[in-house]
Amino acid sequence: MFIRRKTNRGGSVSIQVVDTSGRKDKLIRTIGSSRDADKVEALYKAAQAFIDHYHLQLAINFTQAEDESFFTSVKKGLKQIEMIGPELILGKLFDAVGFNIIEEDLFRHLVISRLVFPLSKLKTTAYLLQYKSIIIEVDQLYRFLDKLHLKYKDTVQNASYQHTLKILEGNISIVFYDVTTLYFESSDEDDLRKTGFSKEGKHQNPQIVLGLLVSINGYPLAYEIFEGNKFEGHTMLPVIEKFKHKYQLQKLIIVADAGLLSKNNIDELLQKGYEFILGGRIKSEKRELKQKILSYSFTDGESIIMSRDNDTQLIVSYALARSKKDNQNRERGLKKLETALRKGKLSKQHINNRGYNKYLKLEGEIQISIDYNKFNADAQWDGLKGYITNSKIPKEQIIDNYKHLWQIEKAFRISKTDLRIRPIYHRLQRRIEAHICIAFCAYKIFKELERQLKLNKTKISAEKAIDLMKTIYKISVELPKSSNSSSFIFAPNDQQQELLKIFKLNI
Repeated sequence: MFIRRKTNRGGSVSIQVVDTSGRKDKLIRTIGSSRDADKVEALYKAAQAFIDHYHLQLAINFTQAEDESFFTSVKKGLKQIEMIGPELILGKLFDAVGFNIIEEDLFRHLVISRLVFPLSKLKTTAYLLQYKSIIIEVDQLYRFLDKLHLKYKDTVQNASYQHTLKILEGNISIVFYDVTTLYFESSDEDDLRKTGFSKEGKHQNPQIVLGLLVSINGYPLAYEIFEGNKFEGHTMLPVIEKFKHKYQLQKLIIVADAGLLSKNNIDELLQKGYEFILGGRIKSEKRELKQKILSYSFTDGESIIMSRDNDTQLIVSYALARSKKDNQNRERGLKKLETALRKGKLSKQHINNRGYNKYLKLEGEIQISIDYNKFNADAQWDGLKGYITNSKIPKEQIIDNYKHLWQIEKAFRISKTDLRIRPIYHRLQRRIEAHICIAFCAYKIFKELERQLKLNKTKISAEKAIDLMKTIYKISVELPKSSNSSSFIFAPNDQQQELLKIFKLNI
């Protein structure tokens, strides 16, 4: 929360208490208004008292105490109420991962804040002031972002790598790569921020391309950002090469989805001696290979392996559940096309290979219809999934490894929702880089939190754990009669106590 001074049309000043913890600012209470400067200052102090009392009510209800006089004195001696849960737990994980190698408190605050209240940098300073009593000027924060970009990017990626190496017992031989796009609110383009194909449908906004490399189980290893109009297939090799040489890795198996499949990528991977598992577009294979696939009678869970060009192989698997889903999706897409055609909402511009538009065709020069023959022919591919590889490991392991790609999709989803990595409001490249660096570190801590919760076999999810942390307070009081100061952690419910116990915080 923070206190806002609002100048009214008549010249008076209103003092308001505003909550900044959500996506939008929320007015909690208007304390009052006045034209007199002294009265305005008095209203400001009253607003501060309201915030203290508001936090107090969140933490403990003194009115229910049996010894009312005692608690009245405690209430008068109240010095501070601080939300301590995030620092106790996320701060412990921050240290365990090794991010405390950067001995700057601001870095710690920014990373933990990104997990607890992922706000703009301006709102983050308000959060730190109200919840942590930490005064940080916005200019000070921006200067630190510049320093973070110049000095610490490799440091934090190395800390994340070393921690992941430890928990995976030294075995990082399989890595997973994917890209996403992150858009900007500003419409201005520059050398980095450019309009391009947006995975978020923000084609009118300039964007950057983010390439992320993760290990098995989705632990982040490395990232790079690229110009917003860069083809995603051209991002993979630079990230992997840099990662391999940095840590002097002799053997890596690269796993990526079909969006990164191109002849140039395969040729480069082969030339540089990588093993790889790529999602295959089986309907784009040569005619002879497609005929061979369709001539085979698959049973549920069965897979076959076939030779392909350039010392690569094509593995094709079949799943009954996937077949049903493919059929449902095609039927749903067809119904949408039929509805749009009936309402006259289709034009020549819709004749393309995007999604289910591939079933459209032109009859004569002006009439658009649906090619039902093409729709029915697609049914024979339902349930089939292809994988292109040069790896010598068994095909069952290849299919199983590819399935782990959902971890990187989860990483992007968490980054965009829980961590609110986008939209990005920064303009300078070095601050964009720093913003991504903070989100990378926050995601690493999120994954470690998730891992620790799983090891302890709790039903508390990582998201729920963070919500619980925000309800754990440290209360400091001074008893008026004795002048003795004391503080205690307020975590009264069972789930709060379970969380503290998991992380060996015996409070």
